[in-house]
Amino acid sequence: MSAQKRLKLSGRIGSFFHSIRFRLVLWFSVILALVLIAFSAFIYINQSRDILGESEFRLERKMAALELTLSVSSTGIIVPRGVLQDTDVLVFTDATGQVLASNGPLPAKDTLSLAAQAKQEYEQGHNSPDGAVSWTQGSNSLHTNYMFVTIPVQIGPDQNVLAILGSPADPYGLDGRLQLELAAGSLATLLIALLGGYWLADRAMRPVHTITQAARTIGETDLSRRLNMKGKDELGELAGTFDGMLGRLQAAFERQRQFVADASHELRTPLTIVNLETSRTLASPHKPDDYRHALATTRSENDFMTSLVNDLLTLARMDAGQAVMQNLPVDLSDVAIDTIERLSSLAARNGVQLEAGELPDARIMGDRQRLVQMVSNLVDNAIKYATGQDKKVSIETGKTADTAWVRVSDNGPGISPEHLPHLFDRFYRIDQSRTRGSEDEAAPMAPSGSGLGLSIVQWIAQSHGGEIKVESQPGVGTTFLASFKAV
Repeated sequence: MSAQKRLKLSGRIGSFFHSIRFRLVLWFSVILALVLIAFSAFIYINQSRDILGESEFRLERKMAALELTLSVSSTGIIVPRGVLQDTDVLVFTDATGQVLASNGPLPAKDTLSLAAQAKQEYEQGHNSPDGAVSWTQGSNSLHTNYMFVTIPVQIGPDQNVLAILGSPADPYGLDGRLQLELAAGSLATLLIALLGGYWLADRAMRPVHTITQAARTIGETDLSRRLNMKGKDELGELAGTFDGMLGRLQAAFERQRQFVADASHELRTPLTIVNLETSRTLASPHKPDDYRHALATTRSENDFMTSLVNDLLTLARMDAGQAVMQNLPVDLSDVAIDTIERLSSLAARNGVQLEAGELPDARIMGDRQRLVQMVSNLVDNAIKYATGQDKKVSIETGKTADTAWVRVSDNGPGISPEHLPHLFDRFYRIDQSRTRGSEDEAAPMAPSGSGLGLSIVQWIAQSHGGEIKVESQPGVGTTFLASFKAV
């Protein structure tokens, strides 16, 4: 076998021993083996006790029969034929332990030892109503365990002896067969359990293998694949979770691609305008007003690109969790006043009346700078899209028992219901064909929005544990409400 094949085989073996299937089968087999051992031990102990009880019962009946048929002659104690079997041992001793007579296959030296043992067992106590004492011991000469019964027997008018009757504790070999059968049955059961357990584990882990293979084959360009497993068990739930994760990844990649495409598109337009203006200006001599117009256009586009890049940087830091947030007491009414002071000139230039409504104390815990940015984005957005003759934007704050809020309202054209669910999406604009406004030579308008302001607003609100809601009615106006936990 080549080194490459040996390495491949070694890798497969190592993979098998480290697999969940192997560990499941191993633990299942260990638990089953312990159960079989406990069950076999229980059966064996009970059966052995029954076998010994049966042997003791037979010995006691045989001893009772001997008591009725024993006789004494001048030659000694006479035991009638037919009572004892060839494997039975019968010994008579006097009170001092002297052997008076013996019968059976036991050698003389073992007979003396048995007499001493019987005397000791008898003196330690009786374990039956008729004074009999029973015990079990092994015999090196007979190579088996014997059950002995010792009982006092009167063989004459004034002569009492101890009769020791022994018989094989298990004459039919039931104990050995029971051990063999339990061992063989347990091993056979364990082997079947191993094979069946591996088959079941392999069958149970097939969905995991399917998920693994799918995860290996799914790439960034193939996130539309799904497992679509119909099972309702844990593995089916895992497959469903995996499909959900793929769906979220697909949506995230699509958002990323859309984000890059939108950002490229947004940057391409001002860069094209700057390039055209500079090329036109450098192509031939122009009047000072033409140069002023070109510089004003370039500055306006530069301001737009600067704002866009800053918003992109803010969103990138937010997505990466790198945005630093303070957690200090902040009064939303102070935030509203700061916003009015900052944007009053922009509102006046656009002919919008920026007014403050009721501004009671509304304290929360948060980052003042971020909250000012949030309210400023809302007000700036309202000013840019304000239309009509009587254009108004108002800011209000308020507080309930456990909630503080800030509201930005306008009387502009409103937003159609189909746009509301997407209003906080990045680069989303209600009017995709809208231009960014005309740049007047003397005072160009502030660059229009890039479609990122409301995304930043939502992130700031959520990072403070709050929420942002929007209500709008076409022809009536739009209201943004940001609510937070009050302190």
